[in-house]
Amino acid sequence: MEKNTNKNNLKIFFIKLFSISIALIIIINVLFNLIISDKIKHLEILLSLDELENRRELGNQIRQDLQGLLEKDNLINKEDKILIYKLYNKIKLEFKDIKE
Repeated sequence: MEKNTNKNNLKIFFIKLFSISIALIIIINVLFNLIISDKIKHLEILLSLDELENRRELGNQIRQDLQGLLEKDNLINKEDKILIYKLYNKIKLEFKDIKE
């Protein structure tokens, strides 16, 4: 009777251990894909800039993005404009003290 109970307990233990191991592997895989894989893609882009074709492609993409920005009516939203203006005024006040 005790052998059978021990056998069942050991069986349940290994099933739980296997389930937890699989769950941990899945969680680690998901976290890796969400956090690290994006950064690796950006790093690969930076490392590939030594090739002429990649530099040309990146240059064309920047030109297209700039062209899209120029076609918009407002480049900066209102909240950002207010923040930039306040920063400009603060910097302007700090430079008033400088005498040549």
